[in-house]
Amino acid sequence: MVRDLIPWRRKRDQKGISRAEREEYNPFLALRREIDDLFEDFFGRFEEGLVRPGPGCLGGCDDAAFLRVDVFETDDEVRITADVPGMEEKDLDVQLSDNLLTIKGERQSEREDKKRDYHLTERSYGMFQRSITLPGGIDESKAKARFKNGELTIRIPKTPEAKSRRKQIPISTE
Repeated sequence: MVRDLIPWRRKRDQKGISRAEREEYNPFLALRREIDDLFEDFFGRFEEGLVRPGPGCLGGCDDAAFLRVDVFETDDEVRITADVPGMEEKDLDVQLSDNLLTIKGERQSEREDKKRDYHLTERSYGMFQRSITLPGGIDESKAKARFKNGELTIRIPKTPEAKSRRKQIPISTE
């Protein structure tokens, strides 16, 4: 059985078998085919141009499935801004628990274009969820979210203790 795994041993034993048949019996080629299939299923077929992953987005997700956010920390608060164009307030779910902010939503868009010589209907659906670990010292009970013109802004004030913990460190030239 171990002899079957050694490619140079099998060539002597399988002289009458075609190259395609030898490749089918080769466990390394079978493993390579399985790994290729796994990557194609997970990442998509890049060479065909079907999927183009964005930064920080495995699996080739598009804007419908991935939420991009900006996180700012000031002396008084933590501010999270997310662009969600084409969505409404009712399509979003924002939760904060144990310094973990989770933003969920579902995008649904439909475009129909009728011209004299063609009719085009495109539908795009996608759910997204983004969780962000926030720094300690925030006051979760005073968190506020605002949605306006496709932009979600979440403001979470810091506790007085967190504000007072800040210490200026002197810089020396030595």
